[in-house]
Amino acid sequence: MTESPAPKKTAPDLFTWEFAGNPYPAYAWLRDNAPVHRTTLPSGVEAWLVTRYADARQALADQRLSKNPEHHDEPSHAKGKTGIPGERKAELMTHLLNIDPPDHTRLRRLVSKAFTPRRVAEFAPRVQELTDDLIDRFAAKGEADLIHDFAFPLPIYAICDLLGVPREDQDDFRDWAGMMIRHGGGPRGGVARSVKKMRGYLAELIHRKRADPGDDLISGLIRASDHGEHLTENEAAAMAFILLFAGFETTVNLIGNGTYALLTHPDQRERLQRSIAAGERGLLETGIEELLRFDGPVELATWRFATQPLSIGGQDIAAGDPVLVVLAAADRDPDRFAEPDTLDLARRDNQHLGYGHGIHYCLGAPLARLEGQTALATLLTRLPDLRLAAEPTDLRWRGGLIMRGLRTLPVEFTPRQDGSGSLDGDPKS
Repeated sequence: MTESPAPKKTAPDLFTWEFAGNPYPAYAWLRDNAPVHRTTLPSGVEAWLVTRYADARQALADQRLSKNPEHHDEPSHAKGKTGIPGERKAELMTHLLNIDPPDHTRLRRLVSKAFTPRRVAEFAPRVQELTDDLIDRFAAKGEADLIHDFAFPLPIYAICDLLGVPREDQDDFRDWAGMMIRHGGGPRGGVARSVKKMRGYLAELIHRKRADPGDDLISGLIRASDHGEHLTENEAAAMAFILLFAGFETTVNLIGNGTYALLTHPDQRERLQRSIAAGERGLLETGIEELLRFDGPVELATWRFATQPLSIGGQDIAAGDPVLVVLAAADRDPDRFAEPDTLDLARRDNQHLGYGHGIHYCLGAPLARLEGQTALATLLTRLPDLRLAAEPTDLRWRGGLIMRGLRTLPVEFTPRQDGSGSLDGDPKS
């Protein structure tokens, strides 16, 4: 009697609304059965997904994988579908996410001079002020949508302050950013229009800063030089754009996903509250890293393109093929992390890939960590009985490809009157 052939292993459905709610079981299947998996994305682009930690770390540092979209061997139907909508037409391509050495080395060195850890440390009081002012606006109401009322405006106003966007213009940036962050559920043209408006504004702002520089990041970008090399106006605009774009949505999701994880893991939340109340910072610092690993703000690393034939995890990749490293899958790889599906805020051996690895490691990570720590510590201190006001299964996640974040996060709490009382004041004042 002949044995029946083993049943064919079928990959789970990816990028559906159900998948967006909880992609981790599908990623576990891929790690076990197809760790480097070719798939067709919702845009129609075919790409390789890299899901195991060791392979992901290798790919993130492999300079045969270019960040430059010019290396994409794309069919006509995929033209222009691998980056931020509208950035090419708006002449915003020359930023750190789209270039390789030596240009990447030069631009990152120049930008680093203006975006230093010292500047981030000096910015901490302003982040705390923004955090408290935003909470003041809803503390007496007993309810809030923590995405709309808190996680979204905090990093927008913070990065605008850091860049040097005048306070009176920051609501325009909030509107443009709101369209960009809704890209998963809105018309693609809306994102491109917002990018175009932002590009026009940045060109005007750079012109003003050249004439009257200040102590801000855009002025620093303009002044930055290295061995006589200067940022061109297009490079300065592109860098300001990507620092804004990458510097706000990741933090929106860090705060939103992190708060949601704490509210659905009450033992870990109570442990963190006790630590903060005791004046300790150790658990807050390791806790932010664990939240980045457990359900981080960036699901897939940004696009890479093979410049030559290569192998990842034993899988042959052709020159010109797009490669997407699935950070969310790699950071739950049991071969790297003990009990990876368990949230443990005290986890020590936690070299997660939430902010990348190698030469493209996120330049704004210190600011995002500062904002995340400040936001969560202040929420848990000022609203100690914070709780979800919806069933977890009723929450919806945005349907983008790269980022992972909630559309809304409704919460309830005992109304508080211990803030400044400025419920209808301007958080930017």
